[in-house]
Amino acid sequence: MSKALILVGGGKGGVGKSLFSMAVVDFLESTKEAPFLIETDTSVPDVFKTYRETIEGELVNLDEREGWIELVNLIESRPESTIVINTGARNQTGITNFGRTLRKALPELKRKLGVFWLIDRKRESLELLSDFSEALPEAEVHVVRNMYLGAENKFELYNGSNMRAAIERAGGKSLNFPELADRVTDAMNKGRLTIAKACKELSFGDRIEVERWRDECREMLVEAIRE
Repeated sequence: MSKALILVGGGKGGVGKSLFSMAVVDFLESTKEAPFLIETDTSVPDVFKTYRETIEGELVNLDEREGWIELVNLIESRPESTIVINTGARNQTGITNFGRTLRKALPELKRKLGVFWLIDRKRESLELLSDFSEALPEAEVHVVRNMYLGAENKFELYNGSNMRAAIERAGGKSLNFPELADRVTDAMNKGRLTIAKACKELSFGDRIEVERWRDECREMLVEAIRE
């Protein structure tokens, strides 16, 4: 079977895309997959810089048509790898304008596009998801509520929406991204630590917190990531 093609999106800043992408990469490594990271947040490529010594990856600018051509070429050239695409907030315009390039390539690539769409509690998150779904309707979309931004019942706009019902009817899942303590994320960002390194190099209490969070992330992702 073809390897998975995973896109992490959200269409806006501050919803947790970078940390979630790190959790996806870490999960794939734990399952002995060979993740290949495509970082499209070229202005602040934090995930790429954090993982460039441990996994292969490339920076791709999806603000331009040429970037989408490069994207599909990279995917086609890595049939043995599970591809993880970490998108930036500004990529929403590129997806709307040029996403058809990927859409046209998917049948020949023989890859299923799985999307993890991170939301906050504002209406804009759902509107951006609607725009994305129109641009790439073939994607299997999982909506991710970031628990750092509030408990599950606080996501009222999404929880009771027609969009949630439509996503779950289509096979997508509504997931909860566990909260990680600020002191730990700060330490990981400062040291540009992968999750695996954080579990080895941080102070004892911080390591316990990372391991707790890592376990919960893996329990969440095993439900949604499949070839």
